Amino acid sequence: MLTLGQDDILLDRKADDWRAALDQAASALAEAGLVAPAYRDGLHAREAQSSTFLGNAIAIPHGTPDSRTHVKRTGVRVLQFPDGIDWHDGNRVYVLVTIAAQNDEHLDILRQLTHVLDREGVSERLAGAGSRAEVAGLLSKAVVEARLDDDTLCLNFPARDRLELALAAAARLRQAGCVGHDFVSDIATQSPLSLGQGLWLATSGKGVNTPSMSLATPEVVIGQGDSVVSGVFCLAAQGDSHRSLLERLSALLERGEGHDLHQLSADNVLARLSGESASAQTARARVLNAHGLHARPAKQLIQVARRQSAAVRVRLADGGGEAVSAASLTKVIGLGARRGQQLVFSAEGEGAAQALEAMCEAMLGGLGEVVQPFEEGREHVASTPPEGAKPPEPLPADTPYQAVAASPGMAIAPLFVMRTPRFEYPERAADAGEQKRRLDAAIREGIEQLEALVQSAQGGEVAEILSMHEEMLDDPELHQAAREGIQEGYSAEAAWWTAIETAARAQEMLADRLLAERAADLRDVGRRVLGILCDITLPTPPDHPYILVMDDVGPSDVARLDTTRVRGLLTARGGATAHSAILARALGIPAVVGAGERVLTLDDGVEMILDGERGRITPAPSTERRQRAELSLKEHERLEREAWAARFEEGRTRDGHRVEVAANLGNTAHTADAVDRGAEGVGLLRTEFIFMAHSEAPDLETQIGEYKEALDALDGRPLVARTLDVGGDKPLPYWPVPQEDNPFLGLRGIRLALTQPEVLETQLRALLLAAAGGDKTSARPLRIMLPMVKDIAEFRAAKAIFDRLLEEIPAKERATDVQLGVMIEVPSCALLAPTLAAEVDFFSVGTNDLTQYTLAIDRGHPALSAQSDGLHPAVLRLIQMTVDAAHAHGKWVGVCGELASDAQAVPVLVGLGVDELSVSARQVPMVKARLRDFDLADAKAQADLALAQATSDDVRNALEVR
Repeated sequence: MLTLGQDDILLDRKADDWRAALDQAASALAEAGLVAPAYRDGLHAREAQSSTFLGNAIAIPHGTPDSRTHVKRTGVRVLQFPDGIDWHDGNRVYVLVTIAAQNDEHLDILRQLTHVLDREGVSERLAGAGSRAEVAGLLSKAVVEARLDDDTLCLNFPARDRLELALAAAARLRQAGCVGHDFVSDIATQSPLSLGQGLWLATSGKGVNTPSMSLATPEVVIGQGDSVVSGVFCLAAQGDSHRSLLERLSALLERGEGHDLHQLSADNVLARLSGESASAQTARARVLNAHGLHARPAKQLIQVARRQSAAVRVRLADGGGEAVSAASLTKVIGLGARRGQQLVFSAEGEGAAQALEAMCEAMLGGLGEVVQPFEEGREHVASTPPEGAKPPEPLPADTPYQAVAASPGMAIAPLFVMRTPRFEYPERAADAGEQKRRLDAAIREGIEQLEALVQSAQGGEVAEILSMHEEMLDDPELHQAAREGIQEGYSAEAAWWTAIETAARAQEMLADRLLAERAADLRDVGRRVLGILCDITLPTPPDHPYILVMDDVGPSDVARLDTTRVRGLLTARGGATAHSAILARALGIPAVVGAGERVLTLDDGVEMILDGERGRITPAPSTERRQRAELSLKEHERLEREAWAARFEEGRTRDGHRVEVAANLGNTAHTADAVDRGAEGVGLLRTEFIFMAHSEAPDLETQIGEYKEALDALDGRPLVARTLDVGGDKPLPYWPVPQEDNPFLGLRGIRLALTQPEVLETQLRALLLAAAGGDKTSARPLRIMLPMVKDIAEFRAAKAIFDRLLEEIPAKERATDVQLGVMIEVPSCALLAPTLAAEVDFFSVGTNDLTQYTLAIDRGHPALSAQSDGLHPAVLRLIQMTVDAAHAHGKWVGVCGELASDAQAVPVLVGLGVDELSVSARQVPMVKARLRDFDLADAKAQADLALAQATSDDVRNALEVR
């Protein structure tokens, strides 16, 4: 944002007349390197068109649109004339704020100036100011925007009383970044005050970052009579900056328009609170002026407003800003409206319709400037950088660049950069019936496309996630939200994308990494339908091998990949746990994610080395670097061939120490494939996918059939099944979980399962019955593990159900080779491993969650995920404690997280005493091969070396140079 600094101010200037003053201003801009000398003519030409006098002894000279070609960079110079100058329109001027603008950045300074124009005595103080700091202080007044918008509303919240509504409203302000925890805590101690009309107010000034106001309304009006509750406002007070919010609320109540707020949409609530009455007529018009509503077009607009018989008010359509008088220059400039933004004009009474028509016609006519039509719809999906933001710098050639490792492997190939398509569509449409028909048809076509992709998808994870997309697209609430938008006059495209964005933002506001990544899935679904509505055709990939570069890769994109040509994936956004990364691993495609916007500046055809193991990319490598990478790639391919040939050998170190290598599975149908790849068992079966595939909890017989499929394919090899682990990123529609500030520290895993013990009991029974000895084999080893256990109490609660089932079910009808263990994911569980080891049968370390809980870092965070490394010595010490406790009681320990397949980590884990490594099925052969590279003594030495380091970087560096 363009700001005013002391170095921009020139004091004690003198001029014979306004022309000489203007010449001095032009010279000041040129001497600062902001403009070429020819910009002077533009300043004079602007004054010839109309005066740039703003008010309170301030003029704001600036060039004409034609003179912008002489602007080298945007900037400002302030000249003080203590003796004053008679401006050509008869006003007295003491200060010139002279602007050189390449775009509309100068609107930020104009908005600041509008806040000082009405202050008494400013002109005299400007004339007498003796320092640049004093002038800057008089002219600059920070614009503290009191916030009230879509993101601060919490409508239709399932609350039981006004206290819950007050807390919901406070939490929404915290999620929007307006307040901190102190604010929420203070609101929790208060009883909201009645405002009448069913509305209540809670307010606090503690922990306020931004003055703001939230409104929470209940699903159903609470109470009766004087105690009826139809909404609770929550006000974050800060100085006087929140006063405008209170004034708007007071005006709403004075008009008697608070009774039905709970029945209104977010847009209509914001309209009421902006000052528009329920009886006002409204009309929208888009700002077409290239540089927004700066002084000259704003003057034209207020002159039109003043000619109307009805008073006209205006506000920005986006956000929840106050409607201001369209006849006030300072108020209109204060909107800071930029090209492309929509204004909402309102008027009521006689002449209202004619007034609105005149305002819209004036806007369309350009307000005295030559304007170009605005290409509607482009701003809805394709992201645009903030005003004044510099474009990202291209990545330097032949220079390694660190991002986030997502899927192992190396690729050397030219790039194919697929940028987010720009969807062009009108925002408004008249025929609601036709728009609904178009939307319904597009949704049906989208579902049919997804069904076809599910059938042809390679790999179970792809099909599972696409099936989830199909469920998202068939969501009746999403359909209803879009239809309501159409009913309000929006086009099918605009209504659909608004519904998608609203739902996606609601997920992101849960402050939860994995749910934020599911918001990306929702947008992927939304773009599919939007593409159908807009008839978008995606660019055709090249017919030679390439590395695909995208902003983010959605599951739909992965399902369309030609895996015979795609050598690697590179994304600007996303984390290692995003679905795009999961799917890349499932398909065996090297991938690097979260590389930032700079990768999108790369050109098609530029060669790149992509290292999915280390999360490193090198664009345009030198011949020498490329040759080294090719040798490394050939060596890796040779190792893969040798590993595949030896995949059925037992997992052993070079000196014969036994380490079992098993597979992680998310679908029982893939068990046979895992065995074919050399898996010695299933070390992690994520049973929640069975539950997610059904619209209601799967019954006993359904679960038995699923588990039997895995056990039959294993043919006597052990199955480690994790009990239902939902909550967090895996909610079940038939098992709703209350909204939590941080679901990953709330009800999930075993603690959620124990709230409905009958569901857990059915699952345990199904597993025990499925593992009963049959005709095929009598050896069906079953290992059941409980997720997210924090201490012995939770284990005992689940074991009580397990033991009762063992007593109830005859031994010949159930598993006899069965063990019950826990996952080590919570640090407290590792710290308490000695007490647990005495009672559990085994431990399996989930290093993904254990790492993020130990280091307090989201492993998918775009900025921090590279630091979420399981080789951190703190994590290794927890694993060591777990192993030592287990072995002291004769129990075994497995590792089923991403660390188990990390080439550097494998010997460290073996050295710590881990007995089993469970990895994705594709990685089984290479992990077995890695075990054959070292002996047990070497592994112990590497473990000791790792434990002696201070950071994960130190660990990796020490292991690399060893």
